[in-house]
Amino acid sequence: MDELSFEQALAELETTVARLEEGNLPLDEMVKLYQRGKSLAEHCQQLLDRATLQVRQLTADGGEAALDVD
Repeated sequence: MDELSFEQALAELETTVARLEEGNLPLDEMVKLYQRGKSLAEHCQQLLDRATLQVRQLTADGGEAALDVD
């Protein structure tokens, strides 16, 4: 999952949600899709959190302070 960019993960999440909303899948497949969707949503949130930290680290002169988010 770590190799997915925000845009890739979001696109897959949107597809997953659409498939779940259709409601015509077997229960076991719906559960797997739900789990994948939850993982994708968490991945997107982590990427957004990192981006937020980077923006907050911008200095007044427009430079960026060193940031270690790992």
